[in-house]
Amino acid sequence: MAAGGATGRPGTGPRGPAVPLPAGVHLVPDRDLAVLGDGRALLGGSPTRLLRLRPRAAQMLRRWLDGEAVGDHRAERAVARRLVTAGMLHPRPQPVEPGALVTVVVPVRDRPELLERLLGSLGPVRCVVVDDASIGRAQVEKVTREAGAEYLRLDTRTGPAAARNAGLATVTSPLVAFVDSDCTVPPGWLGPLVAHFADPAVALVAPRVVTPGGRSSLARYEAGRSPLDLGTREGPIGPGRPVAYVPSAALVLRRAAAPVPCFDPDLRVGEDVDLVWRLVASGWEARYVPEVEVAHHRPLTVASWAARRAEYGSSAGPLAVRHRDAVAPLRLSPAAAAAWVLACAGRPGAALGVLGASSAALGARLNGVVDRPFELAARVAITGVARSAVPALAGLARAWGPALVASLTVRRLGRVRLAAAGILAMGLFRGWRTRPPDLDPARYLALRLADDLAYGAGVWWGSLRARTLRPLVPAIATRRAAPTRGR
Repeated sequence: MAAGGATGRPGTGPRGPAVPLPAGVHLVPDRDLAVLGDGRALLGGSPTRLLRLRPRAAQMLRRWLDGEAVGDHRAERAVARRLVTAGMLHPRPQPVEPGALVTVVVPVRDRPELLERLLGSLGPVRCVVVDDASIGRAQVEKVTREAGAEYLRLDTRTGPAAARNAGLATVTSPLVAFVDSDCTVPPGWLGPLVAHFADPAVALVAPRVVTPGGRSSLARYEAGRSPLDLGTREGPIGPGRPVAYVPSAALVLRRAAAPVPCFDPDLRVGEDVDLVWRLVASGWEARYVPEVEVAHHRPLTVASWAARRAEYGSSAGPLAVRHRDAVAPLRLSPAAAAAWVLACAGRPGAALGVLGASSAALGARLNGVVDRPFELAARVAITGVARSAVPALAGLARAWGPALVASLTVRRLGRVRLAAAGILAMGLFRGWRTRPPDLDPARYLALRLADDLAYGAGVWWGSLRARTLRPLVPAIATRRAAPTRGR
């Protein structure tokens, strides 16, 4: 992506430093990491890769998994950095007192009662409230000043992205936390997040954003399926990762890493995704820390809920212009893509041949590391393709939902209708086991279908306006990680 001076769009800002992980940090394995051959090889990370370790690095890994912290030696810190960046290990820094390290910036437009609740939960930290041309200015200013926060008024409505930028311009602390006015934070929420900034390569850290449940079916559905809630899996953030983005409802940013302007004011939605991806593209690291949970409160009606889902979907077009295939509805490795295409074309033998070749290549790299390397490689290849099926089809169902439903009404499209029904079913039933337990199946499925259709309609509208098909076209992960060796 070009710098802003050439295109009129925000650039990537300062480049992230390529530095080893700090000493003294404890590391824990990713939940999907497979340690093979007594630590001589690792299979996992995001994207999944095979990493072979030399004996010295394997010894380091065993010590870390036994609870020892990363040592002072630069080579050890470099190996730790590589495994953390790959998503195989995750750092566990000690929480710190944020003190004067952080300033909180809150963009707001009216809603003084929600603002008052948020300011009451922040605790003793410098806070700047940016009033984005509220109609009820007096009440917003009163709530702000009574809470001891600073008040900054914008006389023209500019949107949340520009309001955050205006607040950032007043910040002198090393870190800035952006929190939306319809959120509340728990006591001590900043400590675990700020601790990650001891790593000079980290530019952004985000907590989990959860939605409290309610009495209505919609409120209960939103508590379990909110697009702001990215789940319990910690790790690095970026395209192709399990956590591809984080919402700006709550996040902490290193001010020195912030591009100018920080949030793209041309984006009324998706500006948070754009910021994260620009930071990652410029070499910085971003981390998701779900142990800290920030509550997001928003009164819901069916109409406003569906409109918001469509609005989220509409950001895919403008983001595709800026970040190309990062917004693809699904990403598959070449082997997985070939296997599925051949299977769907009625050529199961050829599909098995592709899987066989892929597992043979992996088995060759595992040879000498584990017992029965080709048997393990076959299990990994088959399991990987099988696991990719449901999320891949669910991604298609979400982006292509309106077209799939329309195809069901055309009688002449016999096989197409059957395929469309299958893809829609995959989308509806993905995550079935984690559906809200207090919501009956019929209402859950109806809301899930409405969710996918509203989002999909937004994707099509945003793609049409941006004149791009990238949000609708699957992407092949051509940058398949080659087997590499640690030190």
